[in-house]
Amino acid sequence: MLALQDIWDSLVDDCTKGIPAGTGLPLCDIGGQGWRLLAGDTPLPAAVLRQSAIEHNVDWMRRFTGLTGMVLCPHGKTSMSPQLFDRQLEAGAWGMTAATVSHLHVYRRFGVQRILLANQLVDPAGIRFVLSELTRDPGFDFYCLVDSVATVAMLHDAAAKSGCPRPIQLLVEIGQAGGRTGARSVQQAIEVARAVHAAAPHLALRGVEGFEGVLEAAEPAETLARIEKMLGDMAAVAVGCDAEGLFADGPVIVSAGGSQYYDLPPSLARRLGMSRETLLVLRSGCYITHDSSWFSEYAKAIAQRMPAVGELGEGLRPAIEVWAYVQSLPEPGLAIVTMGKRDASFDVHLPTPLKWHRDNMAAPAALAGHQVLKLNDQHAYVALPDDSPLAVGDRICFGIAHPCTTFDRWPVMMVVDDDYRVVDAIRTFF
Repeated sequence: MLALQDIWDSLVDDCTKGIPAGTGLPLCDIGGQGWRLLAGDTPLPAAVLRQSAIEHNVDWMRRFTGLTGMVLCPHGKTSMSPQLFDRQLEAGAWGMTAATVSHLHVYRRFGVQRILLANQLVDPAGIRFVLSELTRDPGFDFYCLVDSVATVAMLHDAAAKSGCPRPIQLLVEIGQAGGRTGARSVQQAIEVARAVHAAAPHLALRGVEGFEGVLEAAEPAETLARIEKMLGDMAAVAVGCDAEGLFADGPVIVSAGGSQYYDLPPSLARRLGMSRETLLVLRSGCYITHDSSWFSEYAKAIAQRMPAVGELGEGLRPAIEVWAYVQSLPEPGLAIVTMGKRDASFDVHLPTPLKWHRDNMAAPAALAGHQVLKLNDQHAYVALPDDSPLAVGDRICFGIAHPCTTFDRWPVMMVVDDDYRVVDAIRTFF
C-alpha cells in the first residue's frame, strides 16, 4: 500500500547498532541471513520486535474498533516506521496521525494519503509544505488542529496567498485549564469554529478534537472526571457547531483517544445527537507493540471499565524486547548489564528483567525477583535475589515501558519469530 521499495533497498551495514560485523546488504535481505539472536549471531544490546505479537496486536485493535464503532487513525510517532504504518493501514486504519512537520515529510515521502496532524500548524515552512502537497496531490486528505482565532488567521492568510485549490481542513481542539493546547471553554472553541467557517473557501471546519492523555491527576477518580469533562465539552462544541451550520461538507470528525484511555471516547456516540453523519476517530499508536509495564497497567484498567473487551479474547501483547549480556557481577546482589539509556526507554519506568538465556538452554527461562536499579548511557545496574541463576555472559531480556522512547533509539530494529530467529527488519525515521 505504501511506497516502501526505497526502504527495502536501503543498505544496512555494521555501523548500524545491533547489526553483525561484516554486514553490508539491503534491508530486505536481513530476514534471509539465518541469524539467531540466542545463538550469538547478532551483537547485544539489541531491541527486537516479536512478529507474532505485532500481528496479534494489529488484529486486536481492528476488532476493538469494530466493537466500539470507531475508526482508527494510529499515531505514527510511536514507531516512525513506514513498514509498520503499512501493516496498520492494510488492517483497515482510516489514516495516520502525526505530531510534527518532520513527521509529515516522512509520511508523505512514503505515500501516506490521509494524515491527521494532531497539533497546531504554525510553522511557516510547514504550512507551505502542506499547501504544496494539497495542490500537487488531489488524493492527499489532510487535517490539523486549531485552538485560537490567531492560528485561524495565520492559516487563512497563507492559504489565500498560495492559490491552493483546496481548503486546509481543521478540527477545533478542546483543552482544559492546566492542560496542554486546546480551547479552554466551549464558548472559546465555538468562537474559533466561527472564525474557521468565515475563512472559507481557504479553510474548512471538519470536526472537534481532544486528547485525554495530558489530563492525568494524582488520583484515578480525578483523572476520569477530567476526561469526562473534556468529552462533554467536545460533544457540546460539536452539537453547537452543528446547530449553527459551521461544519463544511463531509462527515463531522470527532477525535480523541490515545493509548491510555481508548475505552472512553466511544461514549461520545451517545452524547452527540448530530444532524449529520459523524465519524469517531481513535488515535492510539502504542497498541502496535504495547509494553511490559506502563500501558499494561492501563490495559488492566480498561478491561475493568469495559468488560466487553473480554469478547476479544487475549489482550494486547508486549512486542518490544531489549536483550543484553551480563558483563560483570562485581559484588553480591548486583549485575552490570550491557544496556543503558541509549538502548531503552526510562522516562516512565526503568526496563523490567523478564527472561534469561544461556547457550546450553533450549529456550529462555523466566527471571523473577530481579530489578533494574538505574541506567547509565550504556550500562544497567540490576539487583539480584539470593537465588539468581545469572552468570557473566548470560543474556537478559528486558521489557520496556513507553514504546515511543525505545523506538527512537534504534534506526533499524530486527523482527524475530517466537524462537528468536531474525525474520525481518524495519527502519525508523526519527
